[in-house]
Amino acid sequence: MDTYSLLREIADSWVLLALFIFFIGCVVWAFRPGSRAVHRDIADIPFRHEDRPAQPGEEV
Repeated sequence: MDTYSLLREIADSWVLLALFIFFIGCVVWAFRPGSRAVHRDIADIPFRHEDRPAQPGEEV
């Protein structure tokens, strides 16, 4: 078996499986129970200084 065929066979099976597991891990991490507050805080960033501009030195 030549090198190309071996690498192609590995990429078609094991690398595909590894990338799928990585994808599932990312989805699980994004929807974990403790992340709701973080996501809500990030979603509110555009509205933080709705009434007035941010002052120098003020937390963004």
